[in-house]
Amino acid sequence: MTAPVPLYQAKAEFFRMLGHPVRIRVLELLQDGPMSVRDLLTAIGIEPSSLSQQLAVLRRSGIVASTRTGSTVVYTLAGGDVADLMRAARRILTEMLAGQHELLQELRGTEQGAVR
Repeated sequence: MTAPVPLYQAKAEFFRMLGHPVRIRVLELLQDGPMSVRDLLTAIGIEPSSLSQQLAVLRRSGIVASTRTGSTVVYTLAGGDVADLMRAARRILTEMLAGQHELLQELRGTEQGAVR
């Protein structure tokens, strides 16, 4: 019997799985509702094989679900929590960048004061 994976390790693996720009973009696009593979390809602008590979990772992880109607495959977020996570990431990044902007402004002010 294998030992259970510690929660912190499971979280790290989850975030590693999210750690690809195409996967993040797919999740952002799916926040607005289901999308076909064709629409995802148009929106992201990558090779079909690359998108297929990234969608497979997301599907295996259970973050997205797919349905097939004829030759059309449509992807959806598997749950609302993923959309919440994407919104939280946007808020955190916004706060981080605002803090960096304030620091940059302060540094520029210090440089100008030292030059005078």
